[in-house]
Amino acid sequence: MWDKPLTEEDIEKMVERVAGEVHKRGLDTPAILFLEMHKPLANVFAHGALAFSPFLMPFLGFDRVDRYTQFMASPQNVERLIQRIESRRDAQAEAKTNG
Repeated sequence: MWDKPLTEEDIEKMVERVAGEVHKRGLDTPAILFLEMHKPLANVFAHGALAFSPFLMPFLGFDRVDRYTQFMASPQNVERLIQRIESRRDAQAEAKTNG
């Protein structure tokens, strides 16, 4: 696992995909709270997911487990995700007040 590092484009796609799903489900605030609280442990969670990867791979697939564990191993990526979720939430709130 982790043979090929994530490119900046891969990271951006993942951030956009996750932020979009969180926003679509209306879980902006809980997701931000969860990510902020657990940001210092992101690397631990990523390595924990690697330990459980034999159980996760049949459901999620090798590539997805590989990419998301790499993504979560970096607190900078988690911060980037938080900022994207916040920007989507703020844009929606602004659209409601203006429209």
